[in-house]
Amino acid sequence: MSKHRISAGFMPLTDCLILAVAREKGFAASQDVELTLVRETSWANIRDRIAVGHFDIAHMLGPMPLAAALGLNPIPAPVIVPFALGFNGNAITVSTALWRRMADAGAPGDLGAAGVGAALAKVVAQGQRPRFAVVHQHSAQSYELRYWLAACGITPGEDVEIVVVPPPLMTEALQAGAIDGHCVAEPWGSVSVEAGVGRIATTKSKIWRDGPEKVLGASARWAEANPEVLAALLRALHDAAGWCGEAAHHEEAAAILAAPQYLGVPQDVVLRGLSGDLVVEPGRTESVADCFVPFARGATHPWPAHAQWFYAQMVRWGEVADTPEHAARAVGCYRPDLYRAVLPAPDAEASLPAFFDAP
Repeated sequence: MSKHRISAGFMPLTDCLILAVAREKGFAASQDVELTLVRETSWANIRDRIAVGHFDIAHMLGPMPLAAALGLNPIPAPVIVPFALGFNGNAITVSTALWRRMADAGAPGDLGAAGVGAALAKVVAQGQRPRFAVVHQHSAQSYELRYWLAACGITPGEDVEIVVVPPPLMTEALQAGAIDGHCVAEPWGSVSVEAGVGRIATTKSKIWRDGPEKVLGASARWAEANPEVLAALLRALHDAAGWCGEAAHHEEAAAILAAPQYLGVPQDVVLRGLSGDLVVEPGRTESVADCFVPFARGATHPWPAHAQWFYAQMVRWGEVADTPEHAARAVGCYRPDLYRAVLPAPDAEASLPAFFDAP
């Protein structure tokens, strides 16, 4: 029997891949870790269950530990980030009806963020007020959507309404007409396309080549009490991430994630977000470089610069006052010291948005 038992919550998204592979391919077991993965239905559930001790660690939105540190969560419980779960992986998908209006307004055939955003701005100027869904208020999706909209001359919350919908319900919300678009990690953009109700308009990698996304959130209390267990887990996840980063493993990785206990989505649909060959609309495939990056260029390192960017967005959108104390709390929950105590330091440096000038 494995020596270390760890309970982890996750959401059914392609970027839970490293955790799933660590369990299913034996990387966790090789480090004497018995990793139990529990599929959840919303990010709020993950936030609350790690706060009350149901989970030791969790697949977590990158800004969510910052929200805990800043007192923005309903249950105060500190969460640290000793490991990241990859770059990118999101798509901004719009309803077929909205895409027709955007195409009439000059939207390009490709996924270029500038051209797509300019077309959406023209639609908004015609008096339309689309409603877009994100997965949680304190999410990379919320901040990247707002960042992109604002850079295109669209005022988030005024010109475009932004609401919260759990990832697995995005397609149904789009199909019902409750929303006009969504920003969510794969496979749910591809699921909306497959259902005939959505068109992938652009991707996170077109907005920010190596944009931060999900992280390993760990209960600070648990991590402090179990340093050896955490170290074993980090070694297992690092090895799993290396396996995930090999293109030759995409097919097998998609098969793992397609299983009912993970995504419950057809393997060929899951594969799109791993390979980058996205079907943006029926009959049209776009090859997206860096669609999801699980390992290269320091993708597993918890970069403080990324925490700083999330904090800057929280301040920008009025979620928290900018003070030295708040800034220190926010950045302090990302723990590269714990990562580097166990794993080699990455050769790369943290990226900041390259498509638009950082605000």
